[in-house]
Amino acid sequence: MNTELLFSIVVEVIGGLAIFLLGMKYMSEGMQAVAGDRLRKIISKITDRRVMGLLVGLMVTCIVQSSSVTTVMVVGLVNSSIMTLTQAIGVIFGANIGTTITGWLLTLKIGKYGLPMLAVAAFFFLFSKNERLRYTGMTIMGIGMIFYGLEMMSSGFKPLRSLPEFVEWFHAFQATSYLGVLKCALVGCVLTMIVQSSSATLGITMGMASQGLINFETAGALVLGENIGTTVTAFLASLGTSTNARRAAYAHIVFNLIGVVWITAIALPLYFPIIGKLIGGDPNMMVVLDGGEESFPHIMAAIAMVHTGFNVTNSLIFLPFVGLLAKLVTKMVPDKGVEEVSHLTYLDVRMLDTPALGIVQSGKQIQFMGESVELMLEKLDMVLKADKVDDILESKIFKREEILDNVQKEIMVFLGELISGQVPHEVMETSRRQMRMADEYESISDYAASVLKGLCKLRDNNLELAPEGIQEFIDLNQQVLEYIQKINRAVLTEDEQAADDLIANSGEITRTMKNYRQQHLSRLAEHKVSSLSSLVYTDILNNYRRMKDHALNIAEVIVGEK
Repeated sequence: MNTELLFSIVVEVIGGLAIFLLGMKYMSEGMQAVAGDRLRKIISKITDRRVMGLLVGLMVTCIVQSSSVTTVMVVGLVNSSIMTLTQAIGVIFGANIGTTITGWLLTLKIGKYGLPMLAVAAFFFLFSKNERLRYTGMTIMGIGMIFYGLEMMSSGFKPLRSLPEFVEWFHAFQATSYLGVLKCALVGCVLTMIVQSSSATLGITMGMASQGLINFETAGALVLGENIGTTVTAFLASLGTSTNARRAAYAHIVFNLIGVVWITAIALPLYFPIIGKLIGGDPNMMVVLDGGEESFPHIMAAIAMVHTGFNVTNSLIFLPFVGLLAKLVTKMVPDKGVEEVSHLTYLDVRMLDTPALGIVQSGKQIQFMGESVELMLEKLDMVLKADKVDDILESKIFKREEILDNVQKEIMVFLGELISGQVPHEVMETSRRQMRMADEYESISDYAASVLKGLCKLRDNNLELAPEGIQEFIDLNQQVLEYIQKINRAVLTEDEQAADDLIANSGEITRTMKNYRQQHLSRLAEHKVSSLSSLVYTDILNNYRRMKDHALNIAEVIVGEK
């Protein structure tokens, strides 16, 4: 065997595969950046309606160009309790259909234009200052890399036809019988598990078939096996997640496994012949071009049709039985004997591959922080009005403050990871605003806890405030609470006008505080309160002022002020 030739083949095939995979990554990131708003709107339309879930999965996968990314994203959303199991199953069905777009993309006979596309698009990606044009260039650059990588793999496989050892080895994996179909499907499954990309193994399969190393039936069986291998990505992503998230991953496995089992049973006598008729020609037909080069004009389209036919047919058959599939995976992954500890945040590293959706997750966590500070002030109101000490109520306030400390840290780490790659300016700006809001909300929780500490200090030192002072705190607590509630609504709706009005009206709380401070100083001058209790009163008053100031900062973030 010619060692030098073999080394050249290996280098060209692996190099082509690497460029292909990098092209898939760039195309996915570019399309996500261009379609960021659409992606968020599509996800927001998820309902329990099965057809809608399928359409959402289809559209999302067409944008991210990877069923693995979509299913991993689904596992993350289920793990965060943002999506239910039945919703997830519908989206997974759609993702399986959406991923077949790649196969049809590869059938386009523009492989020789891959490098020129890459060169032109790279110019716009590297030098354009227009962000939309830049990420469009990134998308086209990725497509160019995909075609160039496929062309390299095909040309790399070509010399193998002159090596008898490899031709004989390939003949050992021929789908000439049911056992042969299963054997080839197993090879496709294992290869996809190793590469972690069904699109890559589909490209390899098409590259070998286009050079006549394998026939259509063998290539079709490999493609069927690749549909099982692609489920390993979601399975690995589900390890260590909630019960429902693992059920979603198992639903993906069961769906593809059952589909492959029944399709392989009828592949040779029925399925593959139907594919041949649909494409209007014999997939194994070879023609000799003018230069003496051999070509198989129908085999690429036939392989893409095998992939599409399998996923569309399987999805349509399973769609009425989503509920039964959910029950099956529920039995496969039963509830734990003990109650699962809920996640501290919605944030999930599985969402880092889809920044446009990851930013939605972190946004929900900002909403959680806003709701939490509301809750703390509501409980403070109860403490202020209580006739006796409620240790449980007070401990809940302190506990909530500790939770928000950790939530803020998790948001900062998550957003830092999210913006570390190629992300559009919009995602970058939203991340910056969310980081600022998380910091402001955490500060509000600190000062709310400080108010309670001040009240505890009064009690521990047997100090008392005048009844008027307690009522002032109750009034002030209510005003700050209502102000924060309005801020939270503006954050939720991204209402710049409402936030602008809140900025203009923030002076009312400040005037109330000054008025209460003046009244307190009058009481101190009349010796109605002690000097030490006066210090605590002033500290608590300042804590409310700071809560208002940090809420005001959040309003300024909404309207875009720095």
